Amino acid sequence: MSAVTISAQDINKLRQATGAGMMDCRKALTETNGDFEAAIDWLRKHGQKVAAKRSDREAKEGVVIAQTTPDHKSGIVVCISCETDFVSKNADFVAFAQSIADAAIANNVNSAEELSEVSINGTKISALINDKLAAIGEKIGITKFERVNAPYVSSYIHGAYRIGVLVGLSKEAPEAGNDVSMQIAAMNPVAVDADNVDAETVAREKAIIVDTMKADPKMAGKPDEMIAKIAEGKLGAFFKENTLTAQAFVKDNGISVAEYLKKAGDVKVTEFKRVALG
Repeated sequence: MSAVTISAQDINKLRQATGAGMMDCRKALTETNGDFEAAIDWLRKHGQKVAAKRSDREAKEGVVIAQTTPDHKSGIVVCISCETDFVSKNADFVAFAQSIADAAIANNVNSAEELSEVSINGTKISALINDKLAAIGEKIGITKFERVNAPYVSSYIHGAYRIGVLVGLSKEAPEAGNDVSMQIAAMNPVAVDADNVDAETVAREKAIIVDTMKADPKMAGKPDEMIAKIAEGKLGAFFKENTLTAQAFVKDNGISVAEYLKKAGDVKVTEFKRVALG
């Protein structure tokens, strides 16, 4: 079997995603035969403090808009992508993206594919996107679409249309919705709570913890049962740092988000969506 060629572009991509050094990125990609996701795990297993690649890194530039229906029972977040920040910061492009978000709300849209077929002033959005592409000379498109339905939905846009957040709540609570939306934008949790973290993520994190401990000379000779038990404890730390309700509340680090929501009237988060450029 021939060795996989690791290009400078591959190395730079991994470096940009993780913040690890060039030599470490080259080694990680070499050891994992160029598998980007596996290379991230390799770096983490070898002591690098890097974040796992998230799906919200799909669009390099663009505009992210989150908004709700007037009754706050539903909300959408949509990313209209482009190639450069010169275009994404243009007022006309922002207005174009806003018109698409407005159409999504007005037509009760549930997916990006459905949104492409919606018409604005008699012209399908798919055609409007092609017209805009021809006018500005950049590839653009609807690259991300999410929807939340709940008794009360709050929306939040952060950083000049770079992050959009929707939060579904168990009851009307505008202030709590805004605070939790900002928490999600800042801290990027993977799920509402530990019970809602998908099995694949849990298995991946546990494997990284176990492999890291086995590579530690201090753990040499320790039985697998002991390592597994310690790993469960460390997994608890992962949940505390990466699940919404367990995180420290950004406006008051002395309490958790769950405790804040309890004080806010025993509000529950039913779900959330976070879409970001980057």
